[in-house]
Order: sequence, then structure tokens, then C-alpha cells
Amino acid sequence: MSKRRCNFAGVRCRVAAALSLFLWLDQPLRADEFWNQFRGPHGNGHSLGTTLPTRWSETENVRWKVENGGKAWSSPVVWQDQIWLTNATEDGKQLFAQCLDPATGKRVHDLKVFDIAEPQFCIAKNSYASSTPVIEEGRIYAHFGAHGTAAIDTANGKILWTRQDLPCNHHRGPGSSPIVEGSLLILTFDGFDLQYTVALDKSTGATVWRQDRQIAYDSDDGDVKKAYATPGVFRVNGRPLLVSPSAGATIAYEPETGKEIWRVRSGGMNASGRPVFGHDLFYVGTADGGFKFFAVRPDGQGDVTASHVAWKLTKGAPRYSSPILVDDLLFTGTDNGVLSCVDARNGDTVWQERVGGVFTASPIHAAGKVYFFSEDGTAPVIEARRKFTLVAQNKLDAGFMASPAVLGHSLILRTTTHIYRID
Repeated sequence: MSKRRCNFAGVRCRVAAALSLFLWLDQPLRADEFWNQFRGPHGNGHSLGTTLPTRWSETENVRWKVENGGKAWSSPVVWQDQIWLTNATEDGKQLFAQCLDPATGKRVHDLKVFDIAEPQFCIAKNSYASSTPVIEEGRIYAHFGAHGTAAIDTANGKILWTRQDLPCNHHRGPGSSPIVEGSLLILTFDGFDLQYTVALDKSTGATVWRQDRQIAYDSDDGDVKKAYATPGVFRVNGRPLLVSPSAGATIAYEPETGKEIWRVRSGGMNASGRPVFGHDLFYVGTADGGFKFFAVRPDGQGDVTASHVAWKLTKGAPRYSSPILVDDLLFTGTDNGVLSCVDARNGDTVWQERVGGVFTASPIHAAGKVYFFSEDGTAPVIEARRKFTLVAQNKLDAGFMASPAVLGHSLILRTTTHIYRID
């Protein structure tokens, strides 16, 4: 081949490589694909990525690794060329919002949002920054339970407004994450003393509505009133429903006003998983006690416990982790190391497999595979099928309390000690 042809071939290869890079970068920039909140763009753990890595270790497929620099279980969120996280000192006296460069992991912003003179009590299993922020064009909303909520300009790191006057004795630490619905920022407080949902004007932080739970707990023990769950807004037959698991009951509200539409007296306490929807059913976990895990039809009014609960599952029910729905199958991970596959239509168990570990972080789905993340640092990847098929069993040095995020074709993983980009 002549030198001219060689040079032309080199140029052609470089152009092809540049075009491939452009196409790769272009795909994640669709707003409905940004991993903008707890459990991703639709709050259900699903990624549109088709080439996510299935294998990794401390020495394999790690693009970068940076230290947490604090104690925080909140998940990363992604918008365009920014990765944001919340962080906290272990004693909870300083609360932060941090922005990472996705190419290098370098901190672009490291903002101390709140100084807390006397933090509430928090158990070792929780952290003072366990609530995942929610991000949108130009803004991120960082929430630390009763210790404070802030709106931050993502371009310059300027704090736009704060609220520290929403009362709640979390007693063992906060956990519920904020969500955005239209012009509202919706927060959930299920504490030892008070249990309520509040909607703020996301532009100003002003209260738009507040709705107390009004649940009959039949106990003076504040522990039986606590929960950590993040609600979701779902559109069913053109009607938006804010479905909010709690201790004692799961309640559906009208998101614009906070008016209660229906409730299931599902019992339990410490509910942590985010509900999912499919097959004209909501799937909800109650953690400790109660129904454990159940499906409810969405079209009721008032108390629908006796009329609209389609099925209940006690064996293999997830305690901390959210479920994930793929077609007509629900996949769950338990706190005793068991992965389960359940028929979403009737609640029948399809298979169960003991893989070990404690599954607190919530799983994700991409391209027919389900990714789980355990407190011991193991991360099994399985096929989303009616037969248990293990694709890979991955391992990092520290464990997972935070759920993962997706950036294009990469995983953003936060362990108890480090943050990773896995390519």
C-alpha cells in the first residue's frame, strides 16, 4: 500500500473513531435517560444502556476510583457531564453536596451545605447522607431529612434556597429520597414522632401542601411508626398517583394537592423499597412485619385493603432493597442472601437461589440482565429469565449501601469507602 493510501486509511480510522465517540456521547444526553434520581430516570431501576459491563473487580474494568471522604449511603445522580452526590462527616455535623467530573472522578464542587451543631442520633447501619438527591437541568436538590434541604445551581455551586424548619425525629437516621413532580419537590418524613409528606415549590422552597399520615399505629413506640421509603408518581389511566409506602399503611395521594385517594393497611415498619408499577398493579414492600410484599390494583378509593390487594408474598420478600420488574417477572434480593424471581401477575415464586450477602442497595436492569449489590461488596449479575442463570459474580473491597447509577455505558458505583466508574 502506498504512503498516501496508508495516510488516508489512518485519517479514515480517526474519523470513524471520532464519529463513534460522538454517537456514544450523544445517546446519554437525552433528558429522559439521565440517571437523575434514586433508581434512575423512571424510578424503577431500568437503564436503556445496552452495553453495560457485567464483570469488574478492583483490577478489572475500573476507569477511575476515588475516596468517599465521609460516610454517606446516598446514590450518585447524573446530568449531562456531571455526577453529583451528597456526603456527610461520620458525626453528622457537616453535610455536603459534591460534583464529580465523569472523565476523571475529580471533584468539581465540594460544597458544605449545612453545619449541624447537634445532629440527631443515627445508627451505625445508616448515615447522615442516605437520601439520594434529585437533579434536573440547572439544579440539584439535596435532602438530609430534618437536618435540611437545599436547592443548588449545578453550574456554579451557588445555594439557591434552604429549609431547616421541617420537623421530624428520625431517631435512627433519615433515608427517604426527594422526588420532583412538575413544579413540586416532594419530601417524606416518617419519623419516631411525626409522619407526613410535604410538597415544596421547587423554585423557592416554599411549602405548597403538607399531609399528615393519620395512621392508627396502635402503639406509643416510635419505632413502629418509622419508615425510609421513597415514593413514586405514576400515571394510571391519565391520573397521577403519588404512591407512598410507610409504616402501617401504603397511601396513594393526589400529587398536586396531597389529598388522599386510597390506602392499604399493609402493616409493617421500616419500609425502605421504592414501589414499582406494571400489569395494572403496584408492587410494594413493608419490610418488618405486615404483608411483607404485596400487589395492589390502582383504581380504588378509600380503604382498599380488602378489595384491591391482588396477592401477598412472605417468603423471599425484600426487606431493604427495592424490587425490579422485567416484563412479567419481579426480581428481589433479601437481607439473608437470597435472590428471588416472582411471577408479577399472581405472586407465584418462579425460583429462589441463595447467593450470600445482604442486599440493601436496590438492583438495576439493563439489556436483559439484573445487577445486584451486596453489603459485603459482591455483585451478582443474572439473566432476567425464568431460570436462574448467573452471568458473573463480581467483588469490590468494600460493601454497597448505595444503589448504583448509570452513565452512558458505564456504571457509577459507590461503596462504603470509594466511588468507581466501571467501563
